[in-house]
Amino acid sequence: MMHDSDGVQMARTLKHAALCLMLLPRFLLAALMLWLLDFLWIRKKVLLKMGERQGSPDDPPVCVSDTNKMFTLESLRAVWYGQKLDFFKSAHLGHTAPNTEVVLVQERRRVRILDCMKGKRPLILNFGSCS
Repeated sequence: MMHDSDGVQMARTLKHAALCLMLLPRFLLAALMLWLLDFLWIRKKVLLKMGERQGSPDDPPVCVSDTNKMFTLESLRAVWYGQKLDFFKSAHLGHTAPNTEVVLVQERRRVRILDCMKGKRPLILNFGSCS
């Protein structure tokens, strides 16, 4: 017989396994790209083409060397973490914006973003700094 904590633990494990299965194809594709970029001739070709597109006179010249590897454990961890963050974000392209809670500065009260809309006028948010 399973206890409540066992059931909750099983649900978390199943959720984590499903997440891994959904993210695995994107992760493997990114890992393959990093592995391919470790081949110097591919890296030179890709980076030099990118340098040609960004041809701003202020940009430093593109330097391609074989000393910095891209397919490392640290880079794979960063890719996996980034994939998870992207999957769980609340805002998605083409969908409605999340109606998160904000604080009105003058009144010091919490409201939802869409509560600040007036009719059909666009709502503009200013993410300024107070420092």
